Amino acid sequence: MRPTDSLRKDHALIDKMIGALKIISTLLQNGTTIPRPILDQTIEFSTNFTNKCHHGKEEELLFPTLEKNGMPKEGGPIARMLFEHEITKDLTNSIIKSTDIYTSTGQSAALIEDIEKYIDHVSLHISKENQRLFGMADMILADQQKELISGLDDIEKNKLSDFKRNRNYYEELVEKVTLSKNMK
Repeated sequence: MRPTDSLRKDHALIDKMIGALKIISTLLQNGTTIPRPILDQTIEFSTNFTNKCHHGKEEELLFPTLEKNGMPKEGGPIARMLFEHEITKDLTNSIIKSTDIYTSTGQSAALIEDIEKYIDHVSLHISKENQRLFGMADMILADQQKELISGLDDIEKNKLSDFKRNRNYYEELVEKVTLSKNMK
């Protein structure tokens, strides 16, 4: 196992939700009504799993460990990823607001735009981490693999238990949103 396998596994799950968001955006563009509960599940996933759990694993353990092992925080990949995490949070908040507008007025333009921005940003962010940052991290932290893997698992359990959830819940949520017959 590589030190970043837990984070790559998160990315695979986040990518699945991105796929569901692409379907939701297309359906909205075609005039299909998306039920509020479906939109709320995508928001919960982004807020709790992506922004709090996954980013928490990186911000609380991976990035500080990389910094302790010589990777500069300022002006390098860590600073860029932290900046992009803030953008992800802002985009999630925009989706929350545009979802409220959509469900109260039926106007979908802002929601479509916010979903598309989120998809583009998060997809690019994941690509940067998977293809660049995680490769560097795996080399730099190879001798700390067990500690890092254990620490990431602990952070995930603690973060998810804060909102009385576990990884299985979010895996099932993504499957449910992806396969939902309620969107048609």
